Amino acid sequence: MAVDLYHNRVLELASEIPHLGDLDAPEASVEKLSRICGSTVKVDIVLDEAGGHVAAIAVDPKACALGQAATSILARHAVGASVEEIIAARDGLKAMLKEGAPPPEGRFWELRHLAGVADYPPRYTSTLLAFEAAVAAIEQALEARKAAATT
Repeated sequence: MAVDLYHNRVLELASEIPHLGDLDAPEASVEKLSRICGSTVKVDIVLDEAGGHVAAIAVDPKACALGQAATSILARHAVGASVEEIIAARDGLKAMLKEGAPPPEGRFWELRHLAGVADYPPRYTSTLLAFEAAVAAIEQALEARKAAATT
């Protein structure tokens, strides 16, 4: 069954990405690349004092509409999200694409608009870039805090 990957909501999300650019003082910054299509997404993160929630985010997507739509969903809902919510959203998006799992719920429910990507395996990587970069940035920030605490 043919799915319209670039339906109106995907295009709206792709064209309205909040928190574009760079943070002045990111706690971590990670850029991920899709070797298949050349798309990139960079994510800057600052965690709250306890390290359990995202306090600030900036994104710089140079990706297709699908990658931009996923980046938009991340950027719209990341501030205030717990580290666990971001990881669960990444894992849920991956499962939706690769295993036919239902779309993530909660704060990142709009990832459901990308469910059609499941029929197009070459598009998985670009669709996952923003969430992969966000999780890597969170891990990087937490490791840096851990290292700083032991010195």
